[in-house]
Amino acid sequence: MKRNNFLYRTFRLYYDGFRDMTVGKTLWAVILIKLFIIFAILKVFFFPDFISHHARKGQESQFVSEQVLNRTTPSAQMTPRPVKPRLPGSR
Repeated sequence: MKRNNFLYRTFRLYYDGFRDMTVGKTLWAVILIKLFIIFAILKVFFFPDFISHHARKGQESQFVSEQVLNRTTPSAQMTPRPVKPRLPGSR
């Protein structure tokens, strides 16, 4: 690989930076552990797979579109509002 290659230089920049870190390695370890807890463990216990429990197999997209369209209220639909006339010089 050429040493002038952009990807090689970018890799070396990060590689050298992480190699010389002392406190940063510990902080990155804490960040990665927190991300693992948030996305792996909490998802399993607090975010069940709602769509697979309520939609038929192969009809997931139709179920989602029906839920989105049926949850809109008449006031949330696009209804024109009257425009108030502005006086010159007012905001």
